[in-house]
Order: sequence, then structure tokens, then C-alpha cells
Amino acid sequence: MSDVAKGFPGPLLHGFLDLCLLGLLVAERDYGYGLGQRLGAAGFGEVPGGTLYPALLRLERGGLVEVAWEASDTGPRRKYYAVTPAGREAFQEQADRWAAFSRSVDTVVAQAVPAAPERSR
Repeated sequence: MSDVAKGFPGPLLHGFLDLCLLGLLVAERDYGYGLGQRLGAAGFGEVPGGTLYPALLRLERGGLVEVAWEASDTGPRRKYYAVTPAGREAFQEQADRWAAFSRSVDTVVAQAVPAAPERSR
């Protein structure tokens, strides 16, 4: 199984989880389990509740997401998360920083990977 299929190591995931959660919530409000499923579908593997829910609480306390409890057809009420205007702004700032960081990492990695040898015809 590849490392991506297994998920990301905790410290690496913690470094960009807030950005990813905000991005998911910019696209669509959701509840915690749904967000975990969407992260998994995006290739992060299983994100433990002990990682996911503290991050959501941190975003809530920071005023970047707001919550609403709603009835569920399949069980107890669910706590839905929606991005706030401040959360949208924070997402854009973090996404811009991530793009610059990612380009820098890509540059370094590309320099370290030897060019593929040309195939003889």
C-alpha cells in the first residue's frame, strides 16, 4: 500500500489540515464525519477524530467557521460547519501561501530528481 493510501503522518497533516478544512467548507458546509469522508476521498486516508475535531474547534473559536445543530434522518442531531466571511479571507490567504510554498518544494524536488534517460529508438 502506498503512503498516500495509508494517509499522511500526523505532523505533516497537522501542518495543512486547517487549510484543507476551510477549502472543503468554502465549497460546501458539512458535518464532522462528512468532512472526514471528503478528506479520505481526496487521498488523505482516514483522519482520526482526535485530529479532525480539535481542528474544527480551533477554526470555530477563531471565528473562521460557524456551527449549527440540525436534525438527522439517520440518528442524533449533527453539528454542521460553515465558513464565515473571515474564514473565506483566511482560506484565500492560506491558499496563496500554500501555492508559493508548494512551488518552492516542487523546484527543490525537481532539481533532486535526475532527468529520465532518453530511450534509444
